[in-house]
Amino acid sequence: MRDRLNFNQIWSVLLSDFEIKYFADKVHVHRWPQESPVWDDSVKKQLDEHINKNPRKKQITVRDNYLKIENFEFDSLKKIGVSVPFFKEECTMILEVGFGELMAHAHITTKSGDYLEVFNKLTSWSKSFSKI
Repeated sequence: MRDRLNFNQIWSVLLSDFEIKYFADKVHVHRWPQESPVWDDSVKKQLDEHINKNPRKKQITVRDNYLKIENFEFDSLKKIGVSVPFFKEECTMILEVGFGELMAHAHITTKSGDYLEVFNKLTSWSKSFSKI
């Protein structure tokens, strides 16, 4: 008799191959939760310079338990929110992530023409991610 994979094992296999890349129009990363360790000034300066206060579009990669914004790598994804505000043609993803020993919230907004496709992929990913 063959061994059968259960639902979670199948999702693990599918998610291990999941990757979405897109460009974000606006990204903001901040310390979260409030009672977490205070960020060093050099960390804040680096994030502000390259992400928070940089108006250029940023390459976003979401894979498994991993988020990459340009050259900054985040891990330990915990809480995931994806929304499409009424009357705006955009999609916003909010993640609670690790940044080394630090924790953060990353708010990522795309206003590209395929924002609904991005929303659908992220929603599908976040639902299956939370089942594991």
